[in-house]
Amino acid sequence: MSSSHDTVEFTEEERDRKAEHIDLALEEGMQVPLHPFDRYYFAHNALPELALAEIDPGVSFLGYDLKAPLLISCMTGGTEVATRINRRLALAAEEVGIAIGVGSQRKAIEDPALVPSFEVRKFAPSVPVLANLGAVQLNYGFGLAQCQAAVDMVGADALVLHLNPLQEAIQPEGQCDFRNLIAKMGDVANHLSVPIIAKEVGSGISATTAQALQAVGIHIVDCAGVGGTSWAKIEAARAADSEIGDLFGDWGIPTPENIRDLSQVSGVQVVGSGGIRTGLDTAKALALGAHLVGMARPFLKAAMESSAAVVSRARRTIRELEVAMFCLGTRTPETLRGTELRTR
Repeated sequence: MSSSHDTVEFTEEERDRKAEHIDLALEEGMQVPLHPFDRYYFAHNALPELALAEIDPGVSFLGYDLKAPLLISCMTGGTEVATRINRRLALAAEEVGIAIGVGSQRKAIEDPALVPSFEVRKFAPSVPVLANLGAVQLNYGFGLAQCQAAVDMVGADALVLHLNPLQEAIQPEGQCDFRNLIAKMGDVANHLSVPIIAKEVGSGISATTAQALQAVGIHIVDCAGVGGTSWAKIEAARAADSEIGDLFGDWGIPTPENIRDLSQVSGVQVVGSGGIRTGLDTAKALALGAHLVGMARPFLKAAMESSAAVVSRARRTIRELEVAMFCLGTRTPETLRGTELRTR
């Protein structure tokens, strides 16, 4: 890793694909260069007619009352370093009162020795925990039993089925048969013990796709649009093919536009993610129609240090959100939703 202050040394046993993903995700060069939220701004309210102390950023999600509309997005698992990261993230989520997801559990389904790296529920007993598998695994031997096993492994309140055709197409080990997945995802959604969340990993989910998912029983969609970490760049770096990484590095739907599009799909609850870096970004995502906002890289960087650093980062984000809400005269995330955003 070339970054100095985020350096983590891996043993030979740890240096597998998961550890490589963590390593690369921290590199500035793996980020989409243009931050899509920067072109949006709010009309300032100089007379908000409320006190800052009245701001309440709490929301309900999956039957839990959260202190803020934040999700520590699905990131990692399966290595010793990932075990430390997930524990720190979970401890922070519990302390702050926000939701948390784990990375893809496929390896732990195939190798039970890796299960401990995903076991976050004991550290986060009172917040939503999201399990995670790749939807494409439904075409590679996984079915309802494996999906339920992923949920049971972490005591999850929902299962994220992530969608990543671009990543798989560039990844050296990529699995690229995405045929008939909507029907298979719907079958799982109708038999699993918890709800399904459909999530992209950085290219966005179109309104058309969201409508198709909603029609088969999937009612929570995490857009994970263009704006943050580029998995095309990461997989291209792993494949030593920077040309294709540069070509597809910003492929997809920018997160702000994606949130706005998805908010118009009836029956779908939107999780906005992809390049969310601050509480102000969070406010913009909520105004565009998100119910919950996911952040990954800022929390990953903090988790390299300690759970206290993650707590500090989360509280900073909430503080920034509260200031934005105060300066808009919006007491809650619900009243913030739909607030006008202008473009520069």
